Amino acid sequence: MTVSRAPLPIRDGVGPACVALPIGPWVTTLDFLIARFPHVARPELEARLTRGDIVDDTGTPAVADEPYRPHRKLYYYRALEHEPRIPFEARILYQDDYLIAVDKPHFLPVTPSGQYLQETLLVRLVRQLGIASLAPMHRLDRETAGVVLFTVQPALRGQYQDLFTRRVVQKEYEAIAPHRASLDLPITRRSRLVRGEPFMRMRETALGEPGDINAQTTIERLEAIDNDWARYRLIPLTGKKHQLRVHMAGLGIPIRHDVLYPTLQASTVTDTTDYSRPLQLLARRIAFTDPITGRHREFCSERTLPAAPEDGDEGAGAPA
Repeated sequence: MTVSRAPLPIRDGVGPACVALPIGPWVTTLDFLIARFPHVARPELEARLTRGDIVDDTGTPAVADEPYRPHRKLYYYRALEHEPRIPFEARILYQDDYLIAVDKPHFLPVTPSGQYLQETLLVRLVRQLGIASLAPMHRLDRETAGVVLFTVQPALRGQYQDLFTRRVVQKEYEAIAPHRASLDLPITRRSRLVRGEPFMRMRETALGEPGDINAQTTIERLEAIDNDWARYRLIPLTGKKHQLRVHMAGLGIPIRHDVLYPTLQASTVTDTTDYSRPLQLLARRIAFTDPITGRHREFCSERTLPAAPEDGDEGAGAPA
């Protein structure tokens, strides 16, 4: 298996991004970059070109006034002028030559996206461990804490990621949500999830209709914390975006501190984060048979979700 390599090295724990040049009206490479990255000032783009920070797939530096050539690829380093510091740290649970298991805190994104670059789990690990080839095996929302797995060797990455495609990975989550004594549990929620409005939300369009289902979660009550809140175990068969959050909200027991479901809260629209109110969702356990070694792998989070209601939570549960 041949693994292609980017023509720019890892810098400050971050690999280069890539943009493909489409057919278009631009006369020079700089013309295209100005149109493609309107949030970056022209002098900054010119400075990056002068420094050789933008190269093509052969490693040749792009030149500002060179003729525009479609179907070319350019590699560059992303840069953020103001990136918020996330004041929580991950813990490494296990590491060998094939994979790394990490206990992610709430609020920390797994990979660079949007306003987060250095303040992501992947980049922090690359800088900490010096392993530029690290890549996540699966997804975990920024708001969710718990176990995340990374592959070490690019040549073996596909075999690990295929475990998730074939749904042979056992995943177990824990959540704090309203206590509804009338809800008959355990229950398996089956539905179809599609992109909702606004763009960051998902929505259910069908329940239990054969052929339409793409999301399935088994939900059981572990304990009643009090009259208002309970602790739940969530076991997803599939891995759709926001699946657990949508399914819990659909049952009338939205996860504590969820700012997206069942309704979008103002703090999400204004992109402000309240670190005192983490989403009470934890990726508790993950297990599978290692495709390389044949060994049973099982990793459990060392984090806990608080049993006691937090400020402002008392009396907020759904009707029993």
